[in-house]
Amino acid sequence: MSERGLRAIAADDFSVSAAVGGVRGLIESVLPGLVFVVAFVATSDLSLSLIVSIAGAAVAVVLRLVQGTPVTQAMSGILGVGIGVVWAWRSGESKNFFAWGLWVNAGWSAGALVSILARWPGVGVIVALVRGDGMGWRTDPDAGALRRAYTWATWIWVVLFGLRLLVQVPLYLDSTVGWLGTAKLVMGVPLFAVGLWLSWLLVRPRAGAPAPSRPPLDP
Repeated sequence: MSERGLRAIAADDFSVSAAVGGVRGLIESVLPGLVFVVAFVATSDLSLSLIVSIAGAAVAVVLRLVQGTPVTQAMSGILGVGIGVVWAWRSGESKNFFAWGLWVNAGWSAGALVSILARWPGVGVIVALVRGDGMGWRTDPDAGALRRAYTWATWIWVVLFGLRLLVQVPLYLDSTVGWLGTAKLVMGVPLFAVGLWLSWLLVRPRAGAPAPSRPPLDP
């Protein structure tokens, strides 16, 4: 989950554009995977497909450096693409271009589930940190509704990442690269934006709601 996405959940007003980094951020997120799928389906040449994919991600970083704009999102994109390229190149199997993404989804889903079971729902922790509210909501008797909202919002991410795995792992095991790439694109930014919006609906500030208690200040 990106920093922009985390801040979008904690914001007073939700903006899809801000959550995904605008049109440019959307293109940077989608382009490497899209280029890889199109090139591989058209040519069946793994090496060529990997080269054009990593080249697309690298161009996005270079453009940001030249223009003096923040490169965080583009760098995270090239890191993920780079890992996929290395795995696919070393194994000689095109499906491994997507293996890292499957592991990331599994990690996020498991982490969100563990946070719920530990009664530290991840969305609540993130929102409290971004808003600077402290963690008093975990024990405050008057914050029961807020705790439930944070828990349900975290369940959204358990389900979202789990749904990606449910659809994409069988395609990976079947080595259906074209469909796997398509599923990754469709269930990528669009599903991510829906998850952010649903989470925001649950945890957005509401007029008249009691503010979460803050830890006392040191004297």
